[in-house]
Amino acid sequence: MKPLPTDSSFYGHPKPLKGLFFTELWERFSFYGIRPLLILYMTALIYQGGMGMNRAEAAALVGLFAGSVYFMTVFGGWIADQYLGQIRSVYIGSILMSSGHLCIALSGFFSDFFFYLGLALITLGTGLFKTCIAVVVGLLYQKADQRRDAGFLIFYTGINLGSFIAPFITGLLAEKIGWHIGFAAGGIGMLFSMLIFRFYCIPQLKTFNEDLINHKGLDSPIAPNPYAKKVIYSFIILLSILIAMVYSGWLVIHPITVVRYLTIAICLIVFVHFIYMLFFAGLKSNEQTKIILCFILLIAAALFWSAFEQTYTVFNIFALEHTNRDIFHFQIPTVWFQSINPLFVITLSPVLAWFWTVLAKRHWHLNPLSKFILALIFASAAFVVLAFACQTLINSNTALASPGWLISSFFLLTLGELCLSPIGLSAMTQLAPDKLRGQIMGLWCTAIAIGNLGAGLMGSEILAQSFNEMSGLLYRYAWILLIGAILLFILKFPLEKMLARTTL
Repeated sequence: MKPLPTDSSFYGHPKPLKGLFFTELWERFSFYGIRPLLILYMTALIYQGGMGMNRAEAAALVGLFAGSVYFMTVFGGWIADQYLGQIRSVYIGSILMSSGHLCIALSGFFSDFFFYLGLALITLGTGLFKTCIAVVVGLLYQKADQRRDAGFLIFYTGINLGSFIAPFITGLLAEKIGWHIGFAAGGIGMLFSMLIFRFYCIPQLKTFNEDLINHKGLDSPIAPNPYAKKVIYSFIILLSILIAMVYSGWLVIHPITVVRYLTIAICLIVFVHFIYMLFFAGLKSNEQTKIILCFILLIAAALFWSAFEQTYTVFNIFALEHTNRDIFHFQIPTVWFQSINPLFVITLSPVLAWFWTVLAKRHWHLNPLSKFILALIFASAAFVVLAFACQTLINSNTALASPGWLISSFFLLTLGELCLSPIGLSAMTQLAPDKLRGQIMGLWCTAIAIGNLGAGLMGSEILAQSFNEMSGLLYRYAWILLIGAILLFILKFPLEKMLARTTL
């Protein structure tokens, strides 16, 4: 294979990175533009233009949607590797997502069925798009290319910019004009993403690929599977039958029940798969130890994400009904609070990177287990802050809380996210045995999916209660997170001894 082209027309990086940056920015704009609107729209009364759904079911449905998105990334990666290739997967994914946004925007003129169909299409499209576009970025560089990490940093900056900007636009439009205008704005973002990829990225990537010999993966499957086409068509037929049954009324879906049983089923599948990898995958003893550590980290990650994802349900409702949003005769749209997290991510990431470096220089290196413990503690503290805000409102007989409570909770959750998300991803790549690396990365996405499904159950339980009971439930979940951190701390020392010869 020839060396990768050294074109450095985009800040010293391969030219296709520019288009991929904006493709991802607008895709994240669309996703994080509509996601905070979901529970607000579903729980809004009919005369307010909403669906009039009860909060418990709405929270479960939001969790089901987000969990399905992450779970589908596992299958999206498989389809790209064995049938479509990376470029076609990203393009088809963008078409599906654009169609999904269109369905949601038009559901106000037709029926709620189009709303659910839109969510399903976005789920399928994101499953193809999300994993593959990151793979395409990686294929722009050789493994030893020193620009690689900086290239991904530029790419992830696009993710955070898109998720930061989106709530300002979609939230304002939804609150001041109408829900479906807000949804349509998210759809326009996805349309931009699709057009940029089709007319800017694909030609550049094809030119880039023509400079290579046998560089598989960009526009062809890296491991063609003769059965992949049959599996995909079977899935499409089955999904079409389910959609037809729902549309005709033959199948009624109860979100809470579906989320509960789906969570149990996925957890059992993951557990059985880990048993298989541990005892039947032909691993050496040191590799088995690494697999055990991966399993423990995945459990902790699922617990953390179940708490973090309350930002789109419980925190969103708290911002809507119990937070003072008036500033200088202007009422801040509820969804604007969702921009706090990406803002903190952008500002705190370099600070934490510097802090970890300082600790390492002083020989206080924190391994992934230690950082996961911190993540759970920060999440627990975030719930305590929100619970205390609820309790303060009740005790003082005050109608609305200061936005400082929510901002503080977002700050703590973001610290937890930065201690867990990038650290966990790095740890999985380091700990996973070479022959199981793809499976471990798939299970990392599955852990996020389980966390989102768990968040749906947690949010449905909290929002099903009256406001007077909310603080008690928040304290209870804060204790669960803290107990999780304590258990991880107890396991930390024996695991470190087992991994004494393993570089984390």
